Amino acid sequence: MRQKLGYRIVVWLGVALLLLWSLGPIYWNVVSAFTPSADFSARPIHFFPQHFTLHHFGRLLGIDVGKLGEAQVWTQFRKALFNSIITSLTSTVACVAMSAFGAYAFTRLKFPGRQTIFIAVVATLAIPGYAVLIPLYRLMISLHLVDTVTGVTAIYVSAFLPLSLWLLRSVFEQLPLSLEEAAQLDGAGKLYIFFGIVLPLVGPGLTAAAILTFLGAWGQYLVPLIFSPAATKPLTVLIPEFATKNFIDYGLITAAGSIAIIIPALVVVFLNRYLVSGLLAGSIK
Repeated sequence: MRQKLGYRIVVWLGVALLLLWSLGPIYWNVVSAFTPSADFSARPIHFFPQHFTLHHFGRLLGIDVGKLGEAQVWTQFRKALFNSIITSLTSTVACVAMSAFGAYAFTRLKFPGRQTIFIAVVATLAIPGYAVLIPLYRLMISLHLVDTVTGVTAIYVSAFLPLSLWLLRSVFEQLPLSLEEAAQLDGAGKLYIFFGIVLPLVGPGLTAAAILTFLGAWGQYLVPLIFSPAATKPLTVLIPEFATKNFIDYGLITAAGSIAIIIPALVVVFLNRYLVSGLLAGSIK
């Protein structure tokens, strides 16, 4: 009994430390967003706002404009939020569609070098992104795709496609071939089999791939910093710009960060069960 009690205590301490490590910064950011600027340097430190305020959100959303130039903050934030949503969604749709076709081809079609090509594609996961930034930037310049949704989407798809392809291939391998053979005997075409039979059965896997791609694209910083400097600037690039050379606007940073957390948090909360089932779909043979 003592050993079991000690084991449970260790486990719960580990869980508590993990939650503190992962949720602590989020909590501190949200609390700071509702804290007046004058209280940021107050001592002792308070873990809950002593004077609750919505002033930072008002400045961010263009409601409470007190200084010259703050009227442009809402315009910049709205545009960056729109850019983040568009680039993340387009990257997710394109990546999941391409990985679904590719994974099905690697699973069902027989062609020379199938395994070699698949290994070569998945092996690109081991290549650090910063190692190809210079040649990729030169390529984007030559194609006139710098600071465009198409260019950023193409980069995101190339980055997340190998992982989605790897995940969906393992999911497709678990589908019994007899289902497709039976449909062929009934006169069904290949396109109908793929869209009408196969894709509905691998729905959890597709959802898991979509969630991973969306969250990965939403949180990117280095790629949009280089390839989206102006017109397609997302939130991850705009928020650090509130820290200037002479002044760090913690109010705007924390308020914008709190809003930027909402969308990925909703995705994880409401689609978490699909993510888990999708990741486990191809784990049992």
